[in-house]
Amino acid sequence: MTRLTLNIQSNYPLEAEAITPEKFSGKSVAEIAGLPVLYGNEQCQIGDFFTVNGNGSEGIELEGDLAHVKYIGAGMRQGKITIHGNAGMHLGAQIHGGEIEVHGNTGDWAGAEMTGGTIRIHGNAGHGLGGAYRGSRHGMNRGFIWVGGNTGNETGALMRRGLIVVQGRTGDFTGAFMLAGTVINFGGLGSRPGAGMKYGTLVTYQEPELLPTFHYDCVYQPGFLRLILNDLRRRGVSVADELVGGNYRRYSGDFTSLGKGEILVYDQH
Repeated sequence: MTRLTLNIQSNYPLEAEAITPEKFSGKSVAEIAGLPVLYGNEQCQIGDFFTVNGNGSEGIELEGDLAHVKYIGAGMRQGKITIHGNAGMHLGAQIHGGEIEVHGNTGDWAGAEMTGGTIRIHGNAGHGLGGAYRGSRHGMNRGFIWVGGNTGNETGALMRRGLIVVQGRTGDFTGAFMLAGTVINFGGLGSRPGAGMKYGTLVTYQEPELLPTFHYDCVYQPGFLRLILNDLRRRGVSVADELVGGNYRRYSGDFTSLGKGEILVYDQH
């Protein structure tokens, strides 16, 4: 296990793409401390900002308020990163595998365009969670994201595959332009959910304000959702029995696009 403790606080961004299990693997403390980071426009080293302890095994733990530290775990393929504090923008962006757990809040674009792996955020997440960068054709493409708090706008935008679960509220344009995948929201959706979605599924347990381009279909018990909710239980997420076996109203849309997406609203009646 390698432990990094932040010892310098600053409002300037620190880009730390070097903090991944692969880049730490097999390295000594001195070698890890010498890995490059970008501080503003200045090339620096991890050891200039962090106290490094442990060894270069696959597990990494970070301590401190890392709200201005960007790209932690970006592109990682294996191992686990645990953050005791907040994390900055682009956490776990484009990861392929492994696990990141944050005991705090994260900035924008956490898990953006990820293709595998797991991200658990016990606090709030910013905009673009699991989404697509500007100009990209798709966002998250496999993997699992769980957020214990709220998220910002465009959660799961242009999502292609995978699962996002948000215990709190999501911002505006949740699941906008979705191509596939599933977003489950327990605390309520912001405005214009599913705008432009072609395929995919949004699930919510609070009454949403839907666009007029979504059409009511029926009330039913979706079998696939029962499987997903039971799997969430196995992952340690608390899901009440009545939600697993409950009825859901299905709305199809967005008919300004292909119109084969769906929003499932838990029917409390």
